[in-house]
Amino acid sequence: MTTTRLSIFPLPGALLFPRMQLPLHIFEPRYRAMVTDSLARDRRIGMIQPRPALREDPREPVPLFDIGCVGRIAEVEALDDGKFDIVLEGLSRFRVLRELEVTTLFRQVEAELIADPEDEVLTMGERASLELESRRFAERQGYAVDWSAVSRLDDEALVNGIAQIAPFDPAAKQALLEADTLSDRAELTVQLMQFFGRHDSDEGTLQ
Repeated sequence: MTTTRLSIFPLPGALLFPRMQLPLHIFEPRYRAMVTDSLARDRRIGMIQPRPALREDPREPVPLFDIGCVGRIAEVEALDDGKFDIVLEGLSRFRVLRELEVTTLFRQVEAELIADPEDEVLTMGERASLELESRRFAERQGYAVDWSAVSRLDDEALVNGIAQIAPFDPAAKQALLEADTLSDRAELTVQLMQFFGRHDSDEGTLQ
């Protein structure tokens, strides 16, 4: 088990997946401090979602989900007002072991890096099912998609790319991040597109 200390950015709905990129505009003082600290050290930031829960004491930190993704700052632009525009590149999923007591403005955790299997591939049937349901979902949502470019993506880039950008709710996206294998994530993505597609269609019918 590989453990590491991570500065974390709790943000609902903004998930990062391995090998994917996530652009972020950093404006809050605590996260500006986090980016500055990260650039001075290893350029890593742990993206993780806050867990929806009622807190007895609003001064207590928002609880976190157990699984997040480590990103490396691949691009950074320091703006004149002290804010940053950055692009994170996903490196590895991680599991929070414990939150650390720190004096920094931003939160830090001790985390276990999750070693996902390398070179995972889908079966031909899984790939075809995912592409077919993606086309249906995009048509229902009115998205313009370059399907020729999509067909050239490898399986991991296709599955994780859809999981990261799809307009699912935070709980659904968390479930995608926590899927143990690429096949599991692809299957769940298909199920979610079918579910949310039917839900959107029903809402349209009722209006």
